[in-house]
Amino acid sequence: MTLAATALNTADWRREVFALYAEVRDAATAGSPALAHAHWRTGRDRLFAGHPASPLSPAARQAFAGLNIAPYDPAFRFEAEIDDDGAGQLMEVPTGTDGVVPFERLGTVALDGAASGGVGRLALWRLKSYGGGLFLPLRDGSSGKDGGSYGGGRYVLDTVKGAHLGERGGRLIVDLNFAYNPSCAYDEEWACPLPGPDNRLDVELPVGELYAAY
Repeated sequence: MTLAATALNTADWRREVFALYAEVRDAATAGSPALAHAHWRTGRDRLFAGHPASPLSPAARQAFAGLNIAPYDPAFRFEAEIDDDGAGQLMEVPTGTDGVVPFERLGTVALDGAASGGVGRLALWRLKSYGGGLFLPLRDGSSGKDGGSYGGGRYVLDTVKGAHLGERGGRLIVDLNFAYNPSCAYDEEWACPLPGPDNRLDVELPVGELYAAY
């Protein structure tokens, strides 16, 4: 595949992801986060199975039967205020192929709720380079365990690439059911910033995209 073809495929993947998350936000705003999640799951399965920029190898796509995504649990949907804890902190993440990626911390989101038992606090970052964007990665107690999530962690928000669940009344929507594995979980040639110490949780999260080899 030529360099231009690869770039065009990647651009189309991004366009598809932006469109998918716009549909997810619309469905959730209409009052059905669970249906939004089902649509997201179907959309990700479609992209992984058939898009030329899928992180799965051509052989893996042939055998692919769907991502390992847990059933939707409304207890893990939060509308979180962003407090100033840690705001202004800088972080530089080496990614190999993409060089060093700079981030600036916007603050912290507290994911508290009686139904979930309280999840913890996560640093919220802004990509401090061309394109900007919010970035909310996490690593939880299940990361790297059999039947758990990817050992390197997952992303909940990465708005420069389309993964954005929206806001409501000045609060950020953080729905952990939409936590997903970065592409490097499936193909080591992809460059992925992974969660640092302020984005690690002790609790095991039973929701979102779990890890499986394809």
